[in-house]
Formats: sequence, structure tokens, C-alpha cells
Amino acid sequence: MKQIDQIDKRQTIAIFGEVLIDQFPDGEQVLGGAPFNVAWHLQAFGMTPTLISRIGNDASGENIKRAMVDWAISIENLQIDPIYPTGTVAVSINQGEPSYEILPNQAYDFIEPEPSYLSKSFSIIYHGTLALRNSTSAQALQALKSVHTGKVFIDVNLRAPWWQKQAVEQWLFTADWIKLNHHELMEFVPLQNNLQAMMQVFLEQYNVELLIVTCGSAGATLLNNLGQFINIEPASDLSIKDTVGAGDAFSAIVLLGLQQGWQLSVMMARAQAFASAMVTQRGAIVQDLNFYKAFLEEWQIG
Repeated sequence: MKQIDQIDKRQTIAIFGEVLIDQFPDGEQVLGGAPFNVAWHLQAFGMTPTLISRIGNDASGENIKRAMVDWAISIENLQIDPIYPTGTVAVSINQGEPSYEILPNQAYDFIEPEPSYLSKSFSIIYHGTLALRNSTSAQALQALKSVHTGKVFIDVNLRAPWWQKQAVEQWLFTADWIKLNHHELMEFVPLQNNLQAMMQVFLEQYNVELLIVTCGSAGATLLNNLGQFINIEPASDLSIKDTVGAGDAFSAIVLLGLQQGWQLSVMMARAQAFASAMVTQRGAIVQDLNFYKAFLEEWQIG
């Protein structure tokens, strides 16, 4: 059985996957993509992650690149595709929950392996499952993992019709830590008497150290391979604007906590607090460092 080891804090976190533009029904366009959102938050908390992605040679790509530079996120591993466009997703909100129309053949589907990141050592590789729908990006991630000696955090994001169970399972077996929502959990394990029992089956099935299941307005739950079970609920009086990117905000703080060596109960409480703050904002990121200031001071990061 895998054990939870100390993380080398001297190394940075590699964030692999999609960057894109979220288009809202009112015409507003917001920077997005789960890996991009996670990298954005980690940068604000001083983690200087390495974002590995690909944009098109177009206006949307320029907007993303400019925003990354302004936010001090390195663009060294932001590849530019001469053929395919910057990723675009149409977001609609139904009964308070976002749904996504995701187009095929976007620039992030064609991430290439490059020495600029394959030659580096990382404490953690974070990735989702959407960008792996295309064999080009999947092979690039496999090349990165083949030289990686640290941990792997997979943030499952099942977007029909862009996933197949067998393909996702192959990636799950490579993970040390996994996060998914309660609907996604049911895609991989049979129904049990309660959530904890289902998580235990999943944990053993994929031989992971730590599993986090998010449950929307009901909060989130953690189970690790030492039997530690933690349930955390969000505040009940939130003024919700939208829940786009709430899971990514949660993941960012989990990564921050794992990198910083926080106790798991502290990590979960802080992740839920930050995700709760994010749903009071429009879109998946906030382009104001003052938003992060209270968390930085309370958590004594710096």
C-alpha cells in the first residue's frame, strides 16, 4: 500500500492541461480551464507553478498570455499552435449548476513534449482528464510522467462525450491523490450503503493514498489509506454568483496544503473556505490580489 510521504518544498508543482475561454450566456468571456484556474490561484499564493499548456495563434490566446504575464505566471511552457484555435467553452447555468459545451480540436489537445519541462523535477504533477481526450496531449503527459519521481494529483473532470471509462481508469492507476465529485465517483464504483463505503472501494480499487469527493452545496469529504475520514460543510449564507471553477479553487488549496504540509483537517477546511469565497465571484478566477490577501494573512503564507 502506498504511504503518504513528505513533499519536497524546494520543487515546484507542474500543472498540465487546458487553458481556454469560458463564454457566458450574456456574452461575457472569462479566462478558464481547470489547470489554468489552479495555476492562477497557486501563483496568487506564492507557489510559482509550472503551467504546461497550448493556445492558438489568435486573439484569445494573446489575452491568455497577457493575463499570465500580468499575474506573473511563467509562459515558458505555454505553447502556441499554428493550426488549432485557443480552447473555447460555452457555459450555461441550469438551476444554479454550470454545464459546458466543449468543442473538439482545440489547441490544448495538441500539447507537445518539450525539453523545457521534461528536464525539470517537480514535487507534484497536477492534471485533469479533459485534455487527455486527444492522444497528442496524452502522450505528452505520459512523457512527463515517465521522468517524474514526485506525486501525481488527478482532478477528474468527466465531460460527455469527451471521456471513456477505460481510458480514464488507466490514468487513475497512476495517481497518488485523486479528487472527483460524487456523480463522477458513481461512474467508477458500485453503489454502497454510504459515501464513505464507496470511497473505500475506490481507494482500494485504484490503490491511491488520498481521495477527495466534492458534493456541491453539501461540502466535501476526504478519505486516506490510513483510514482518516474528514467531512467538511460550506457556509450556508453565501451570496452565490456562479459555481464555475469552485472545484478548481478547492483543488488549488489542496495542492497548497499538501505542498506546505498542513494537517489534512486544516487543508480541507481552508479548501472549502476558499471555494466558498470563489462562488461569490463571477467566473473561475479573480484578477485582484486583494481577494487573496485575507487568506494569505490568516493562513500565514508568505
